[in-house]
Amino acid sequence: MQPIDWAILPIYLIGITALGAWTARRVHSSGDFFMPRRFGKAMMVTFAFGTGTSSDQAVTVASKTLTNGLSAIWWQWLWLPATPFYWLIAPVMRRLRATTTADVYELRYDRSVGVLFAVVGVASLAAKIGLLLVGVGAMVDAVTGGAVSSTLAIFVVTVLFVTYGMAGGLGAAIVTDFVQGLMTVVFSFLLLPFVLNATGGLAAAKETIAAHNPEMLSLVVPGKIDTFFVVMFSLQALVGIVAYPFIMGVCGAGRTELDGRVGFMCGNILKRVCTAAWSLTALAAVAWYLQSGADLTAITPDHLYGNIAREFLPDVLPGLLGVFLACLLASIMSSCDAIMISSAALFTENVYRPIVPDRPEKHYIQVGRVSSLAVVSCGVLFAFWTPDVVEALNFWFKISPTIGIAFWVGLLWRGATPAGAWAGTLAALGGWFAATRSATAQWLAQFDAAREWHVVTGSGDSLGVNDPWVILAYMTAGVAACVVVSLLTPKTPAERLQRFYDLTRTPITPDEEIERPCMLPLGVAPAERPMLTTFAGLEIPMPSATSWAGFAAGWAMVAALIGGFLWIVG
Repeated sequence: MQPIDWAILPIYLIGITALGAWTARRVHSSGDFFMPRRFGKAMMVTFAFGTGTSSDQAVTVASKTLTNGLSAIWWQWLWLPATPFYWLIAPVMRRLRATTTADVYELRYDRSVGVLFAVVGVASLAAKIGLLLVGVGAMVDAVTGGAVSSTLAIFVVTVLFVTYGMAGGLGAAIVTDFVQGLMTVVFSFLLLPFVLNATGGLAAAKETIAAHNPEMLSLVVPGKIDTFFVVMFSLQALVGIVAYPFIMGVCGAGRTELDGRVGFMCGNILKRVCTAAWSLTALAAVAWYLQSGADLTAITPDHLYGNIAREFLPDVLPGLLGVFLACLLASIMSSCDAIMISSAALFTENVYRPIVPDRPEKHYIQVGRVSSLAVVSCGVLFAFWTPDVVEALNFWFKISPTIGIAFWVGLLWRGATPAGAWAGTLAALGGWFAATRSATAQWLAQFDAAREWHVVTGSGDSLGVNDPWVILAYMTAGVAACVVVSLLTPKTPAERLQRFYDLTRTPITPDEEIERPCMLPLGVAPAERPMLTTFAGLEIPMPSATSWAGFAAGWAMVAALIGGFLWIVG
């Protein structure tokens, strides 16, 4: 780090904090703070991209690339097969006209399920903030060569995004994410040309890695990251995406349904493009270390990406390392701010307001700000507790799908009941817990089929159930429990069900005013919609032409991205 690098950082940090705090002038109600619905397509794309993309993900991909090679890209591409579905999910979330996702659970089931979601959601968001902070700590420590410790980096970043997020709410997150999203793209591609040039180009890098371990050039590795791994993690991602509390803002803060659709799907496609850049940068970095005669086992996996930045950027141009570090911080802050506000909304709107009703709007805004700080504090504690970025990511992956099962069953089947939602969530959590116990792995290891099908992995004290099978176990338990208990318990009142499905079918009207969450505006009649099937209580509507076209376009982009990456890596 040179003096000019240190000079660049405060310019960015002070500027972005001031921009976020400046948006506080538009906060007059809790709706302005938690769910402003005034942003167009460009802002929604950068918001979805900025919220979902952060440098901890580059750390994860680079860390696993060091040990697994190109197949490590699936640690972030596992959402790729789910991305076309975002085009279909976004209008449903927008039409529900909710402030938080817990509002939706309360409407579809009852208040107890809404509170259940709020509790699971806040825990998920605290873990996500911790995951992000672990990533930024590892990266900053590596980039600065220890001049800025991971602890100090976590502290500084936390203070700054909390400052402007508490002031301006979700609007501040969206405005700052426009700038920080662009900086994240710069962060993703900045290193790649320099590292490739140093290795003699991509062909030379692949040749070096092939000589070391040809398996590292494969997108799938049997028993580690194979087709079953990709399928199960992608299914988990699709089930869980609706239950990530910040997704309600990503889909609902746009002016129209189309704003949410374009932002949600296209912002995430842009993220997958950046993921490809991280993968190629990490692969070239491994090749460069091998060409230099380095011992790969001596490299700390979480520090690989940051180490390469420190090795190359200072020699390219003075100040470039400072720009890289500023972009790195932008990628973290753009995620943490939105996540913090989502967690505050869950607590304030779905736990506190029902207990303490009829207070002035300023009171609820203040409660939201205090609860923001509390959730972030829990996230910081998680950051210091978790052993590394990959372990933190794997833990976070599995939280939201446990409650996401109830969302999907309730959306697609009228028969789902509150008791079924509780049973499904608790069974999924129990299945997850049971599948990760060493006693379970020891019992399964007795069977030859468990080894043959890679159900268990490792040996001795490190023996465990392979992650894809953990996912299969807890999701099967959750769905089965939700359906069976729903069939055996009293049905949800027809009036509540009809209100829920009327909302999902009725398009947003221009400039409509939402006076209360999950209510159609005055004068708006429920829309009639043709159904694909209603057999046995199923509730599957016929997709519109816009839905078909966008869904097909999403798959075309997915195919182009995977095909293009395969063509590049040969």
